[in-house]
Amino acid sequence: MREAGRILARILERLAEMVEPGITTAELEMEARRMMKEARVEPAFLGQPGLVADAKPYPAVLCVSVNEEVIHGIPSKRVIKEGDLVSMDCGVIYDGLIADAAVSVIAGEGQGMVQRLLECTKQALYDAIKQARAGSYLHDISYAIQKRAESEGFGVVREFCGHGVGRSLHEDPPVPNHGKPGTGPILRAGMTLAIEPMITMGSPKVEILLDKWTVVTADRLPAAHFEHTIAITDNEPLVLTSGEKGLW
Repeated sequence: MREAGRILARILERLAEMVEPGITTAELEMEARRMMKEARVEPAFLGQPGLVADAKPYPAVLCVSVNEEVIHGIPSKRVIKEGDLVSMDCGVIYDGLIADAAVSVIAGEGQGMVQRLLECTKQALYDAIKQARAGSYLHDISYAIQKRAESEGFGVVREFCGHGVGRSLHEDPPVPNHGKPGTGPILRAGMTLAIEPMITMGSPKVEILLDKWTVVTADRLPAAHFEHTIAITDNEPLVLTSGEKGLW
């Protein structure tokens, strides 16, 4: 999983560098596919079953969600514009083991509130990881995310959450982005989790579009999404998807 995470971080760092006004989300998808092939890893997202009835299997290796899109945006001919908030979520399989991560960036110059949202979501992820220690409770992670977001006036998506990850993309336990500290399963060394705060500028309520995949904010205000795959140890948590360029 450490090697899967290293490869995935490199892919997301490259995609983040590519995000600028004028690029299409399909071009980001093509680069993700190229890099996966070069690294000899398999995509974890391609062909995943949908959560909504009659949804077709996910058709891409990458999720690209722009502005009000929270998660599961399908790459297309959509052109990224100046100031767009672009969230990219990706997973790879290396030797049967999976890493899952997400990063949000702003195309060009971002407005003050959008930049605040991005930085808050990133910090919520850091806060959560600090709680990921053997002997702590799962919802200590959840509460850290909620506390950071709501203290800065932002919303916390409740319908979707993080999860265990390893041999399957979505494993137990679910990792909510809100909760009561001191509750939930006790964390133990060897657990591997995908922690992924999804924070909104306005209402935390979300909707699913007609493509049965793309999740958007109900009020159509922007959202940001960051994610790391981490391993619980007897000491500090290991961030398996940590990159080299300090994006998240």
